[in-house]
Amino acid sequence: MKTRNILIGLGLGISLLTTSLIADDAKARAIMTKVDARDDGNTIEQNMLMILIDKNGKKRTRDIKSYKKDFGEDTHQIMFFKSPADVKNTSFLTYDYDKASKDDDQWLYLPALKKVKRIPSSDKSSSFMGSDFSYYDMTERDLEDYDFKLLKETKVRGKKVWMIEATPRTSKVIKESGYLKTIGLVRQDNFVVVRSIGFMKNSKKKYLDITKMHKSKGIWVIDSMNMTTKKGKSTIHKTTLKFSKIKLNKPINNNMFTTRRLEKGL
Repeated sequence: MKTRNILIGLGLGISLLTTSLIADDAKARAIMTKVDARDDGNTIEQNMLMILIDKNGKKRTRDIKSYKKDFGEDTHQIMFFKSPADVKNTSFLTYDYDKASKDDDQWLYLPALKKVKRIPSSDKSSSFMGSDFSYYDMTERDLEDYDFKLLKETKVRGKKVWMIEATPRTSKVIKESGYLKTIGLVRQDNFVVVRSIGFMKNSKKKYLDITKMHKSKGIWVIDSMNMTTKKGKSTIHKTTLKFSKIKLNKPINNNMFTTRRLEKGL
């Protein structure tokens, strides 16, 4: 399974202006190619706790069940919201396609309307279920869409990292993502993006921080992460994701990843 997404993949949102202004850095691209190719299993099943924190520190929580599976070079993921009552039975499906020329597909099932809604490209920069992650953050990244620049080497929590700036090759990415550029920090020992800063079109910034991870059967797995939206030095909102009961490479039926299953639920 490839790891081009911010979650988690959720993984690294990357954008800026046009390729005519910025040259590609061969070393940075080689690093990002290894990030992209890092093994994260053929399937993953896990529980997710989403904690939404407003600027006053008030918290709301959402319990989610998530499944992800490789379909050849493509990846499908489905998420079911279990609680609280206002989002219960809402579900979300993503088809991430390996081909850069093919737009990823996303659908959201809204139980109140009993309707599956397709997420158009024009809406992908909007908030995913009230969180600091956008619909665009929930998709994977195609390396062919970006130029990369190695800025420097530094450390995060005592581990050596590369600091890499990523810029788009088309204006389409800027429009869909809402980002002007992103700077990511890649751990040198495992090629995991452990932090990133997304510079948004509205002058805000989004800070991703992988706060805990562990290695299971040779595969690095994320246990918790934060996404914080700021304007200047002021925090506007923060989302924490905590993962538990993580099962790697467990067989998952292909029928789990359909719009019909969105309506059926768990």
